[in-house]
This record gives sequence, structure tokens and C-alpha cells, in this order.
Amino acid sequence: MTTLTLEEARGVLQAQPFSMMLGTVLTRFDESGITLELDVNAQLLQQHGYVHGGVLCYLADNAITFAGGLTLGPDVLTSGVALTYLRPAQGERLIARARTQGSTSRTAATQVEIHVQNAEGEYLCAVGSGTVTARTR
Repeated sequence: MTTLTLEEARGVLQAQPFSMMLGTVLTRFDESGITLELDVNAQLLQQHGYVHGGVLCYLADNAITFAGGLTLGPDVLTSGVALTYLRPAQGERLIARARTQGSTSRTAATQVEIHVQNAEGEYLCAVGSGTVTARTR
């Protein structure tokens, strides 16, 4: 396994065109877990003014993959993700915090929480879990 620094992990994120288009930022990458943040704009909303569920699922997917990468190294892929929407996401910023719950040499089980930051503070809008697998060549 190769351990990445925060700056190296940010380089991995910057190599993802979709993440860069959305403006996703990696703000934490250490033994406690990872944090991804994304500013909300009008293009990310659905018809009721809430952040689209696909955006939340993207953020969960990417967060659990980075969390699994902390354990398994940088050459990993998400092999499964489940997300439960608790409250509609309405605010200025999404914050995904993920960590590995347990792992084998090739697989990591992870969990993620997505919070919304707005004028009143921060609230939990979604929780999930996922499986991350080391790639084979």
C-alpha cells in the first residue's frame, strides 16, 4: 500500500475532470478519515430547490473511495455504495465526511455522512456506506 499526503490526494482529486467541473475540494485526508466539500450553485438543484440526489450520491461515492484509499492505497475503485437521504439538502455548501470501518488486504468497508452548511449552521442530510476495492492489474 502507498500512503498519500493531503497534497498528493488533492492531486488525485484534481485528475478527475468531473470533480473539477463541480468544484469539489478535499479538505482533510488523514488517519481519522477524509472530508470533501462542494459549494452549492443553481445548476446542482432539482425542481424544488434542493440539491439533486445525484450530486449527493456522487459526493458520497467519491468520499468513500478516498476513505478506502487511506487504507488500501490510491489505486482503488468503489465497488458498492448505499445512501439514505434524511433531509433535503438546502444551503450553500455540502460537506462529506467518510472513514473506513474495517478492511482486508483488498477491500475496505466505509461509512459517510453528508452535511449541509447554511446560514443557521450545519445539519446532516444523508448517511451511507460503501465498499472500496483495490484494483488489480
